Amino acid sequence: MKLTIGHMYPDLLNLYGDRGNIIALKKRCEWRKIDVEIKEIKAGINENFADIDLLFFGGGSDREQKIVSEDLKSKKKNLIKAIEDGMPVLAICGGYQLLGEYYKTLEGNKIEGLGILDAYTVASNKRLIGNIVVEAHLFNKKFYLVGFENHSGKTFLRNCSPLGTVIIGYGNNGEDKKEGCVYKNVYGTYLHGPLLPKNPEMADILIETALSRKYGKINFEPLEDSIEQRAKEAFIKRFMKK
Repeated sequence: MKLTIGHMYPDLLNLYGDRGNIIALKKRCEWRKIDVEIKEIKAGINENFADIDLLFFGGGSDREQKIVSEDLKSKKKNLIKAIEDGMPVLAICGGYQLLGEYYKTLEGNKIEGLGILDAYTVASNKRLIGNIVVEAHLFNKKFYLVGFENHSGKTFLRNCSPLGTVIIGYGNNGEDKKEGCVYKNVYGTYLHGPLLPKNPEMADILIETALSRKYGKINFEPLEDSIEQRAKEAFIKRFMKK
């Protein structure tokens, strides 16, 4: 089996170690003897997403988001088609915001998003920064996600489901205890760190979804993740006590 992982704008959207998510996906595939190709999708490159099995969208500053927003207009139709067809997507921070309706800056300017997620983001004077613990419910499973958030944008969901409930930290906006957003196989979140090395369950959801979409029913064997789980448990215990 082989997966092609698309990395959206790696030269523009790569804050807070987001590239580590690509490394984690690649290694967890290789440990299962799954071949992996990383395809970088940059500004000015036409992409129909037909050969992309799994897509990663990182975060960036307002300046980079404006550049990406303009370029996404040429990719919008094909990207939406792939998402509606079930392509799994992980979008972090700026990438998450750009999948929504818009991002409104402090100056009142709107950076247009793709409108795939029924959500919008507005800038604030306060940065929402620190360690975060989220209780997630996906595929009838409950598990914790841990990470680090650092964003001034506040995202508000309309008719879509959050990725999870904030236990420690701010999440989407620091007000409603919601973190992230889920639409079909798209997962938007503010968890940096990077997210996937700290949360192997989330990495495997993306990989298994991509494989099932491409190959149908598969035998997806779990990996030995005791070290990762102990690290997560230590993280949770440390910050839950505060």
